[in-house]
Amino acid sequence: MDCGNDTATADNMDMYIAVAPAPSTSGGTMALQALDPRGTRTGDPLLVEREGLASAVAGAEGRRPRWVWDSTRRWYPDLLSAGVPVDRCWDLALTRALLADSPACRSSPYIDSLRATAQTDDGTEPARILLPPPPPPNQHSLFDEPRGVTGPFVDDVVGQFAAQLDAVARAVEPGRLNLLVAAESAGALIAAEMEFWGLPWRRDIHEELLERSLGARPPEGARPAELERLAGELRTALGNPALNPDSPQDVLRALHRAGIEVKTTRSWELERQQHPAIGPLLAYKKLSRLLTANGWNWLDAWVHDGRFRPEYVVGGVVSGRWASRGGGALQIPHQVRDAVRPDEGHVFIVADAAQLEPRVLAALGQDSSLAAAARGRDLYQGIADQGFGGDRAKAKLAMLGAMYGATSGESGRLMPQLTRAYPQAIGVVEAAARAGEAGDGVSSHLGRGCPPASDEWRARQRTTTAEEQRRADGAARARGRFTRNFVVQSSAAEWALCWLAEIRRRLAASTIPEPRSRIAFFLHDEVVLHVPADRAEEAAIILDDAARAATRLVFGDIPIEFSITTVTVASYADAK
Repeated sequence: MDCGNDTATADNMDMYIAVAPAPSTSGGTMALQALDPRGTRTGDPLLVEREGLASAVAGAEGRRPRWVWDSTRRWYPDLLSAGVPVDRCWDLALTRALLADSPACRSSPYIDSLRATAQTDDGTEPARILLPPPPPPNQHSLFDEPRGVTGPFVDDVVGQFAAQLDAVARAVEPGRLNLLVAAESAGALIAAEMEFWGLPWRRDIHEELLERSLGARPPEGARPAELERLAGELRTALGNPALNPDSPQDVLRALHRAGIEVKTTRSWELERQQHPAIGPLLAYKKLSRLLTANGWNWLDAWVHDGRFRPEYVVGGVVSGRWASRGGGALQIPHQVRDAVRPDEGHVFIVADAAQLEPRVLAALGQDSSLAAAARGRDLYQGIADQGFGGDRAKAKLAMLGAMYGATSGESGRLMPQLTRAYPQAIGVVEAAARAGEAGDGVSSHLGRGCPPASDEWRARQRTTTAEEQRRADGAARARGRFTRNFVVQSSAAEWALCWLAEIRRRLAASTIPEPRSRIAFFLHDEVVLHVPADRAEEAAIILDDAARAATRLVFGDIPIEFSITTVTVASYADAK
């Protein structure tokens, strides 16, 4: 295998290269094994010492292979640190998780072994498998055993890759499942690049926000001045000078002694009460959340060199949505968003896929009436104009109820009207709900699976008493609500992954003079690009074109518009 050949041809577009430690070594020698589209070796592997791996990967990257490795998180961060981004990969770990649960996969020794080891909880929602804790800073140098975990040798990687290729090829709809695997693996590359480049974050502005709200930074273990002031006001209002406002139990007992009958200290319940203590208590809770979630300690831990670098977990939610570990990356509160500022001479382009899930539902049901409601306008207003007398609030309530299972109360009253207007779309979520209630699994559009219920869940459905039957019926309805939304949310997550991958591909092919990845942030249906101010218009066009391309990739040529709204801002706080 010639890793120095920079010539790209049509033949090597389907070239794969497995990367792993060479067999019978202590990990000091790496093997790069070229593979054909069936996972068969083509020639002998290239053996390099670990310090030469980045150079070997860079040399082969010009041929646009798809890199095959056990985990993108194990290999890609060190390549980025060496200045070697890659274009494509096949992540065996992420693919293994997809295949284990996908109902599109036919039985085979490999698939059966994956399913035999799969674990679920009570069947309402499969257990999430998160990553191991990150290593201490500077624990490993470049290409020392990545993340302190011993990975499989190249023979194991090649064997597992061949088994996964075979499973995808034998699937009910292999084209869809192959797209899902490619999108999930592309997401892993993007997540690693987002972590590496980081989200621009102004520590000085963040500290000003904290001081304005909380006062000066206190000594370790002490309360900021404003929290201490509110704590004193609360103690006085409740006649309890020893009250610890950080203890929900203490606060609840103090409230009861003051005649305030509440069951919890949640804000929505406190807001219903009339008492002098409620105001300072609500203010204390709000500022306490700011201090805990995004205070000075958070800044010390997560913001370095002007960048916020959280850890993203691709597929961390069972529906395929991303999660984050540490730093609260997917929950940046409005209170601190003004600290998210682009570098000098740059801007943020914030793109939002408006009303993504109901549009996906229209595509899943191939519902022409719902597609017409979404065409060129606010989808909820379109629904309202078609059948709810122009009342947008009612239309939105009905649609959200249909997708999330809130089919009682006002949502339930509106459901028959919605079903008559859009029988094909509503039929998709109703069928998913019935499958969930029966303990069956459901699938996204591309083949991500929600596993069937566990044996324990099924056993609880076989009841002998009225009380047991009541609990079993409740569990069945809960699972039905979960599967109802799963088919929509997971399909929307697939569209978003393809959108991300298309954005990355088009940015790499553009002339915008920046590092490889300019995707600074991603949250379910929102993407933030960090680009030079004079290239903002070009970046916005890329976002829009990528959305149309993602729609064609996932659903084909359909008469449904996936509306993208973009705004150019100099502060993330101005995006919404």
